[in-house]
Amino acid sequence: MRILLTNDDGINAPGFAVLEEIAATLSDDVWVVAPAEEQSGAGHSLTLTVPLRMRQLGERRYSVVGTPTDAVMMGINKVMKDNPPDLLLSGVNRGANLAEDVTHSGTVCAAMEGALAGVPSIALSQCYGSHGMGDDVPFSAARSWGPQVLEKLANYEFPAKTLLNVNFPACAPEDVRGIRTVTQGMRDYGRLQILENKDPRGYPYYWLGLGPMVGTPGHSTDLEAVADGFVSVSPLHLDMTHHRSLAALGAIFE
Repeated sequence: MRILLTNDDGINAPGFAVLEEIAATLSDDVWVVAPAEEQSGAGHSLTLTVPLRMRQLGERRYSVVGTPTDAVMMGINKVMKDNPPDLLLSGVNRGANLAEDVTHSGTVCAAMEGALAGVPSIALSQCYGSHGMGDDVPFSAARSWGPQVLEKLANYEFPAKTLLNVNFPACAPEDVRGIRTVTQGMRDYGRLQILENKDPRGYPYYWLGLGPMVGTPGHSTDLEAVADGFVSVSPLHLDMTHHRSLAALGAIFE
């Protein structure tokens, strides 16, 4: 199996080293094309107004001065154009990518770009609580459970233009309760936190915080699965059409 690795925390991020460990359990044909610097929150953005710079750091290892989507495009269409990957893995992200995070996340959107290119793609993220901050985030759950998750997916046939979003709970590997396949959750966006403070020169600055999650019957979303100590696996697709609205809109414009 030929595997392409990328992320949004940057090629030198601790979680990326964990991803390389996980990939090594699957194959010895592993390629790295990842952003040179952190690109968290970049979403599905492209670099269009300045040239892209790519540097070869070693055998099958490249960094791109650009977004995660840039890195995937360069990996599939330049570095591996003659022998495309069989699988794309993005992560392991420092922090959860749950609910509406998927639209902002460079980690998930790198997997989206892989899916658009027809490559089976999986985003992996490690949740953390107050006990892990900055580079001290513990990746032990991802390191231990990542190979298990991917091994179970070995024979999974990805429908066209779909990807998988995997989140590991913020607990020790032995405390993980299992793996759940769940839907994408939703937070209460109306209660989004915007924290205001002043810099040393007296100018205001703002910091965005997440709103509380919205509960669902049966704890059936990714938010609740990881909160309950499970690895969450959510299938996502790139057709954003709300099909139930087509008839009503069609009647308006007939």
